[in-house]
Amino acid sequence: MRDEPQANAYKADPAILPLAGWLADPVAPADFPETRLRFRNDRWAPSVGLDGLTDEEWVRHFGRFTPLPGNLPQPLALRYHGHQFRHYNPDLGDGRGFLFAQMRDGNGRLLDLGTKGSGRTPWSRDGDGRLTLKGAVREILATEMLEALGVNTSKTFSVIETGESLMRGDEPSPTRSAVLVRLSHGHIRIGTFQRLLMLEERGHMEELVNYCLTQFPGPPPPADAPGADEPAVRLLHQVVERLANLAASWMVAGFVHGVLNTDNMNVSGESFDYGPWRWLPRWDPAFTAAYFDHSGLYAFGRQPEALLWNCSQLAVALRMLAEAPPLIAALDRFGPLYEAAMARHFSRRLGIASPSPEDARALIGAAEQHMREREIGPDAFFFTHRGGRNAPDGPLREALAKARPLPGALDHAFWSQPAPPSMVIDEVERIWSAIDDKDDWQALADTLSAIRTLGSALRDVGGSGEVEDLATDSV
Repeated sequence: MRDEPQANAYKADPAILPLAGWLADPVAPADFPETRLRFRNDRWAPSVGLDGLTDEEWVRHFGRFTPLPGNLPQPLALRYHGHQFRHYNPDLGDGRGFLFAQMRDGNGRLLDLGTKGSGRTPWSRDGDGRLTLKGAVREILATEMLEALGVNTSKTFSVIETGESLMRGDEPSPTRSAVLVRLSHGHIRIGTFQRLLMLEERGHMEELVNYCLTQFPGPPPPADAPGADEPAVRLLHQVVERLANLAASWMVAGFVHGVLNTDNMNVSGESFDYGPWRWLPRWDPAFTAAYFDHSGLYAFGRQPEALLWNCSQLAVALRMLAEAPPLIAALDRFGPLYEAAMARHFSRRLGIASPSPEDARALIGAAEQHMREREIGPDAFFFTHRGGRNAPDGPLREALAKARPLPGALDHAFWSQPAPPSMVIDEVERIWSAIDDKDDWQALADTLSAIRTLGSALRDVGGSGEVEDLATDSV
């Protein structure tokens, strides 16, 4: 696990401006009737030097969107295309969000502040450009839980209630409104590259590849990889590695994103853009999150396949700059990288040293069989068997007997609790109901405290360096 966020000075760096003329449209934020601060991420604000803002200043920047000093003079709605449930759509772009600011952290990494629910843009189509307060609360819960579980995710930075009544077809209406700000490394999607391919903008494609390699640096391809010195090939290798890692981390978390379209895939490898997500109530590869996913295309067990398919669409776009064989070689790495990442994330969450590939396959197979037979989900499984404890008879016991617990795997007081926090739908609805019915935010606060304690318990393990984290350029 990466370290806790470190305090840094505010360092504005709107690095995207040289690309903005063909990558984005300047837009104006909505003028909301009300701005009531509901959540500010005081854990991550110091990492970008914004912890010193008063609540009034916070609302002015993240509710009224007064530019931050030295930053983007006007918000930018990014342009992109994308495959939505495998059907190509050229009429996409930031329809209810925009890029608001860019900064450097203490390690020199570029960080974006992007919005959701900030008003209409040229890409809104028939949408109102707004976000429901329930959607914002759900995004807080998703990002906090995923972060605790070691998933490379955007961070919910701010939520401000905006005083509008919204009509929605998928939740009781009218409902309350909000504007959300997320912190992430970038908002360049696979669909951004697809747009440039469709428009045959080779020069801009080269610029975008170089931007991504510069701003989202990652490990080089294997030394023997064909075309390893070509920028487009290097970028695809990095994205394949990041998305294989992301897919594995979702599976070990028991998380179902729900809408894995190419416009929802960030080339920085971050999980983001949370809509109909769910956590597994029990281990079920066929479980779907989106009520409109009638074919189960993005079911829990099909997420790795979906991310590989999305990588292949990036490869198609990059054919504008590179020959097919080296790009195919990069795609061929997805399977082995995914298997290695599964073992890494599984071992970390179980609190054991990384096993051999053969032992890892046996352990993961036995765990999945155990969860199916007992009809339990990953939250209960990993908590119950942390450090190899409580091993039942059968294949799981045999597999756990070969595992070596990490030093201090059970030292944190969290592991003595009766049960771990869970984000299954009933718990999410309980938290929202308290807010919706009584404007009671205590259940949310208590849940976030429990989730962050889980994150601390997973991080505070001696020898945890044995569990490699490939997301080296993540927030």
